[in-house]
Amino acid sequence: MIHADVSAYAETDRPDPFVHQNKKMLKVALHYGPVMGRIGSMVAYQGDVKFAAQGAGGASKWLKSKMTGEGVPLMQIDGQGEVFLADSASDVHIFYLENDTVSVNGSNILAFSASITYDIQRVSGGVGGAMAGGLYNTILQGTGYVAVLTHGEPVILDVASAPTFADANAVVCWTGGVTMNVKTDVTMRDFIGKGSGEAIQMGFQGQGWVMVQPSENVIQGQGQQAGSKGFLGM
Repeated sequence: MIHADVSAYAETDRPDPFVHQNKKMLKVALHYGPVMGRIGSMVAYQGDVKFAAQGAGGASKWLKSKMTGEGVPLMQIDGQGEVFLADSASDVHIFYLENDTVSVNGSNILAFSASITYDIQRVSGGVGGAMAGGLYNTILQGTGYVAVLTHGEPVILDVASAPTFADANAVVCWTGGVTMNVKTDVTMRDFIGKGSGEAIQMGFQGQGWVMVQPSENVIQGQGQQAGSKGFLGM
């Protein structure tokens, strides 16, 4: 006979559509409606749950995804029951959008309500954007829940309080009302290395906040190229 206290790991009974099972696992109650989740993120479910691959979200989004490297392979999750989502034990953070917008790095998206629309958009231009190779992001808009992933515990920076800059490979998302411009600092190469991504930074202004994680999303095998292009291809 096994004797163990597992009460600390019992399933949460909170009634919200998106809740933390723990800080690395999301619990979604499907009776509130279908959700879009990252393909491969399902770790468990209970009840009558159906999964349908959505690819990049139609021909237009598929083309944008192939051309920019941005985006996320999605599945629609529907039915009656609960589904548990996670990705490589990354930390999970839940937002609620109320007729609002959030700009997210596609590699950090875990799930969002099916009521929210999404698209891939260019988020930088000008000389700095051209030097960075073009920066693209996944734009989520509407009303509903969003769950994003971070590698480690992030920091939320209030953009309105001071000039705010971050490494492009560490930025997770920013809220509507915030604008971003690429800043290039060639002198940084003298301190960090000629191929370092720190020479290309994201500058934020406006009203809202930006989330930055304590890790840089650099594609394995891309090396310095990925670091120099910020969100492109992450």
